[in-house]
Amino acid sequence: MYFLYSACLSFLFFILSPYFLYQAIRHGKHLDSFRQRLGRLPEAVRSDGRATIWLHAVSVGEFVAARALIDRLALTKPDWRIVVSTTTLTGQRLAKAQSSPGPENVFYFPFDWAFAARRALDWVKPSAVIIIETELWPNFLRECRRRKLTAVLVNGRISPRSFAGYKRARRFMSRVLGDLSLMVMQSTADVTRAFELGAESRRVRLCGNLKYDAQLPDYSDASIGRALGVEASRHLIVAGSTAPGEEQLLLAALRDVRERTGLEDARLLIAPRHPERFEEVAQIIARSGFSSIRRSRTNFAGRKANDVVLLDSIGELAAVYRHAAVVFVGGSLVPRGGHNVIEPAAWAKPIVVGPHTENFRKIVSDFLNANAIVQLTDPSSLALELVRLLSDKDRAAEMGERARGLLKSNSGAVDCTIRAIEEALRQ
Repeated sequence: MYFLYSACLSFLFFILSPYFLYQAIRHGKHLDSFRQRLGRLPEAVRSDGRATIWLHAVSVGEFVAARALIDRLALTKPDWRIVVSTTTLTGQRLAKAQSSPGPENVFYFPFDWAFAARRALDWVKPSAVIIIETELWPNFLRECRRRKLTAVLVNGRISPRSFAGYKRARRFMSRVLGDLSLMVMQSTADVTRAFELGAESRRVRLCGNLKYDAQLPDYSDASIGRALGVEASRHLIVAGSTAPGEEQLLLAALRDVRERTGLEDARLLIAPRHPERFEEVAQIIARSGFSSIRRSRTNFAGRKANDVVLLDSIGELAAVYRHAAVVFVGGSLVPRGGHNVIEPAAWAKPIVVGPHTENFRKIVSDFLNANAIVQLTDPSSLALELVRLLSDKDRAAEMGERARGLLKSNSGAVDCTIRAIEEALRQ
């Protein structure tokens, strides 16, 4: 089974190699990471003899969820070294900018070939591996078991779609899950699915969602707001983590909002999810006819307010949310599965999402039940909901407070997860 899996992985890599080559030439996406993904890691993460925790967070959302856990591990195990791996470029940039172990301890996770996994593990020599959410890499986990490493899945999530796929290879997945020392899951549904895939009950815990405990960096400094000219904006719409096809809808909605309300100071800030789309989105905005500025090229510094701001930077979106009157969380008007709503909720902002939130099904359900979010059934209703929230400040403020209250009432996953990790390390 492992041979067949590795063969399929190699075949898939061969088929996708032209795409990777294009991304490398066009956007420089894989040039820096390829060597590391073959297991040739930076000298800085080489074992120095100390006990080491290797924490893997595939991308931005997983790293944001892991940030509070990393800080707590650093406090509870001050003599241990913590290193962090990611898979995506955006995750790598954010981890280097905001990881408490320091940027030198951040690297790319190896491809799931046995030779790459062995090479990386030989280099880092971890005592424990902690994987955020459901990054189940069979060869890597098999190598961890062979070395008798503690391998813990935390904030585990098995979506209905993933579960259907895993069930078709249940015997293989049962062996993969058996290589984990412990699975710490988000919800009872995730626990049930883990059992149905063959996980042993003694190796599964329920701790809730780490994202409810996510610690935002200290954003008491409002300089980003001043730099973008949005600090004093009263009717600013912040659209975070947008996906292809959404920017045009948002620009049309801004025009509609102004026409319906007469709010000429209504403005829009767009933060695309992926940096390779920054130029594309800049062109879309330019064609819209709205005046605009870009974070990377303009310091507002007293200039006339522009209609649209393009946040073409990494790691600053959470700081910008504080200036929003309304927040739209992207990847949801189009079928991308949505993105995390926790950061705007922490600022007590009213939040709007589209119909496609499959990746955050449980969180969005919690927010809907608490009347702490607006979920559109159709993209055509975007402008109408923005008008309602911009026009009714009391309703918007109450919704935002319910969102922040929901975070507080669901906190505690970090404490539970730390206890579970400590238990696994003692075994």
